Amino acid sequence: MKGKVDFKTLKMMDLRSSPGEVLDRVARDGEVFIVERNSQPKACLVPISFLLPDIAPARIVKELNKLDDKNETYKLTITEEKEVEISCLESAAGEHVVISIVLPHGYPNAAPRVYASHVHANAPNRWPDGSLSIFGATAAWNVKTHDASHALTLARVWLKQYAKWRKTGEWPERTGTQ
Repeated sequence: MKGKVDFKTLKMMDLRSSPGEVLDRVARDGEVFIVERNSQPKACLVPISFLLPDIAPARIVKELNKLDDKNETYKLTITEEKEVEISCLESAAGEHVVISIVLPHGYPNAAPRVYASHVHANAPNRWPDGSLSIFGATAAWNVKTHDASHALTLARVWLKQYAKWRKTGEWPERTGTQ
């Protein structure tokens, strides 16, 4: 969570009198409250995105099931930004590389960001934040047909191209399989 959080005080009696309205303000508007009872702070009301990724749990399960069906070995974590990160250990150019697929808030409507550890800082075909340019453009992300497994496949293609670049200094042309 970045930036300043403006907590508002909410008396327990006000919460009791209109819980639906308060909940809507938190969920819809992102308001944050400290609930007081007898002038003592007792609890906080914050949007779910403060604690968990803004991705439907069923979608996360679907993503993980597909990786499991393909016998992928991965590690699942939640980032400081409360995004889901799926990491897989790979090899490229004789080195161990961790591919990290970050499912952002709003996924799958927002394309994942894919990173590879231990690649040269001047490696081509990466975005300014260091993520791999595997979709050509994020507009190439298809909400209905693409998933984390697809992103992992494209990241592996990127790693093969990276290994060739390391050997030759030339980035290979993209093929029709991407």
